[in-house]
Amino acid sequence: MEQPGLHGRHRDKNGEISRKHGNTLVSSLRKIYGASFAPSAAPHDKLSDVLADLDEPSLSQLVHDHERGHLERKISESHSA
Repeated sequence: MEQPGLHGRHRDKNGEISRKHGNTLVSSLRKIYGASFAPSAAPHDKLSDVLADLDEPSLSQLVHDHERGHLERKISESHSA
């Protein structure tokens, strides 16, 4: 079943996001998006390992920031925080 609100974008963006940011830990992404990001994932899980199973709100946030070119900056800032 297709996730609502994504209009098929997630299939095209998953591979690109994973290639660029796949080594990013869920704990880093929670610093950016809050504790509810990828609620079923462990903090030490890599994005590439959980990307296909992300809930719709978490995936939408990633796709939104990736499409606008903000994801890389936000990840860098979360590492220096």
